Amino acid sequence: MSVKKQHLPQKICVVCQRPFTWRKKWAKVWDQVKYCSERCRRAARSLAHRKKHHH
Repeated sequence: MSVKKQHLPQKICVVCQRPFTWRKKWAKVWDQVKYCSERCRRAARSLAHRKKHHH
């Protein structure tokens, strides 16, 4: 018998556009979570950085 996991909230990562699921570590900050991983978070920072310097 397979136990169905409760349906957890999902979001789309703003960097890689892939869906990701709620995690315990984000319980308090879920509203602010935009990235599926630390890697995407860093990528977003460097992308924003590059955009600023291109005129």
